[in-house]
Parts: sequence; structure tokens; C-alpha cells
Amino acid sequence: MTKILLLEDDEILSETLTDLLEDEGFSVTTVSNGEMAIDATFVGRFDLLLLDVNVPLLDGFELLNSLRDSGDMTPSIFITALTDIASLSRGFEVGADDYIKKPFDFDELLVRIHALIRKAYHTYSNHIKVDNFAFEIEKNELYKEDKFIKLSPYELKITKLLFQNHQNTVTKELILDTLNEGNEMSEASLRVHINRLRKVGLPIVTLKGIGYRLVSK
Repeated sequence: MTKILLLEDDEILSETLTDLLEDEGFSVTTVSNGEMAIDATFVGRFDLLLLDVNVPLLDGFELLNSLRDSGDMTPSIFITALTDIASLSRGFEVGADDYIKKPFDFDELLVRIHALIRKAYHTYSNHIKVDNFAFEIEKNELYKEDKFIKLSPYELKITKLLFQNHQNTVTKELILDTLNEGNEMSEASLRVHINRLRKVGLPIVTLKGIGYRLVSK
């Protein structure tokens, strides 16, 4: 299911958009200020960001700029009442993929969402790069500076999960569920595999008690 993070401080509009998007089959997480949005991206992975600009604590421009600086390339659309060229220009400068002005037609927003998700899927689904590493999804292969890196089957599964969720946290539970498939792998065994991947050079960060994240150096 496609996961959307909606940043909107207008409660009525937020509830309306959430209901409409969920009716279309999307999973929607709603937040009302920029700091809540940062927290949400820290603990979860999203397929799309829908961001209002004039929100409390951290505005949409600052939020997206921070995410892009951290390496988070999640597709994003600004939904805002700002209509001046300077605001439009800044939206794209900080890394927006699209920009829709309020008031807008929901069907138009839906068209833009589907187009952006399709584009992102074709761009990122098969070849994902992190620093000098690249993971080929279809081939299930890891490369470092174009040199093939041989991994065990378990390590390949972990690596694939981490690359597919690059810059987002992958919980221990999700990794163990993916690895087990009839076997019983312990958290201690998982840590051993993670340490082996670190020795290869993968920049894996531990979030104590939560899981792991692949980050750009």
C-alpha cells in the first residue's frame, strides 16, 4: 500500500484530504507542524510527501530542505495558498517534485500523485545508490564502485531492505520477519549480520531498541 505523509495544519482540510486519499487506497499519516513531520520521517518510510508550507515550528520549505540535505529523496508535492513566483521558485529549489496551489481540485491532485509515484518507481525501484555503493534490485546484487560484493543470502535480504528504505528506519521486527520465513533468527544473529555488512563498508546506523538505517555519509 502506498504510504503518504500529509503535513497540513488546517484541521478540516487535513481530515478531508485524509478521507479522500484513504478512499483511493492510500495509507495516510497526518501531522500538523514541521517538527512532527521530521519525527514521522525519522521512524517511518513514506512513498510520497504532501506538504503545506505555512505550518508551525518548521515551515514546509525548511522541512523539505532539511530532508533533501539528509539524503531523503522521497517524492514531494507542495500544497499551498502561496501563489507568487518567488514561492514557486523556492519550492522547486529546495527539492519539490511538484507544486499545487490552493484551492485545488482533488482529481487534479490525484493525477499528480499517481504520476509522481509512477515516475519515482521507475527511477528508483531497480537501481539504488548510497554513496559509493549501488544495489541492483532485480539482480539482487550489491556493488561498491562497480565492484561486485558477495554476500550471504541473509545479508542480501537485509541489504535489500536497507537500500529500499534508504534514509528511513527499518525496524528489527520487519527485518526478522523477512529473514525468518520458517526459521527462527535471534536479534543476536541479526546483529552479527549487520556487523558483517558494516565491515563491507555499508553506512548502517543503529537506532537502539528500534532498528537500523542506511545513511549517506
